[in-house]
Amino acid sequence: MTDPTDAPSGSYYQRHIFFCLNERKNGEGCCAQHQAQQAFDHCKVLVKSAGLSGPGQVRVNKAGCLDRCAGGPVAVVYPEAVWYSYVDKQDIEEIVESHLKKGQVVERLLTPAHLGR
Repeated sequence: MTDPTDAPSGSYYQRHIFFCLNERKNGEGCCAQHQAQQAFDHCKVLVKSAGLSGPGQVRVNKAGCLDRCAGGPVAVVYPEAVWYSYVDKQDIEEIVESHLKKGQVVERLLTPAHLGR
């Protein structure tokens, strides 16, 4: 996955993973209450140390509310539009190793399709 030509046609990156880091001030549940920032930071370190970051590879992005709060904390991988709910660092490690590195969806971490806000 280190060849920039592996990225989808017209795309600068092969994949993006967006982490919801939204924090609600009114006390409603949100991803920030579930250590989403730490998961984002951990993912960035893993992607970089695995040599997966940069053009034609993977970009780890922050996002505001992704409106899937009931499944939180959540992250979504594009261009596949695969939504993940994670609990801990091991889940992030599995997403990086399986999906971001090998292109294999981690079925056990998929956010149920019906879960929204």
